[in-house]
Amino acid sequence: MGSFEARMARREDDLISRLIDAPRRKIFRAWTEPALLTQWWGPHGMTTPECEMDLWVGGQFRTLMRAPDGAEYPTQGVFLEIVAPERLVFTDAFTPGWIPSGKPFMSAQVTLEEREGKTLYTARAMYWSEEVRQAHE
Repeated sequence: MGSFEARMARREDDLISRLIDAPRRKIFRAWTEPALLTQWWGPHGMTTPECEMDLWVGGQFRTLMRAPDGAEYPTQGVFLEIVAPERLVFTDAFTPGWIPSGKPFMSAQVTLEEREGKTLYTARAMYWSEEVRQAHE
């Protein structure tokens, strides 16, 4: 088994699933329009003053989160899959141009399923190791 396959076999996941009282097209927009994403992205108490997205496979996904104490947490990656308005998959294992990032943190998959006018929102964070998952908590 190659290095990538070995890491993915050891991968640790976090999963969040919620039924949201909104149509999935609106939730998809909240995920894919920077002006909307900056309104909610990040843990409670943090802000996201910067966000850039190039919404195509291989396109950039970049955010800067700022903690109340001023600490900044930049992230950059690329989109791996985009199926509007059903699914987004992105990773920080690569930067734009498919350049390896050096220290990958996670890949993420967001799925949006219609449920009688509401949306079943499921987000899965796939970490490269248990240590990385714990650091993210």
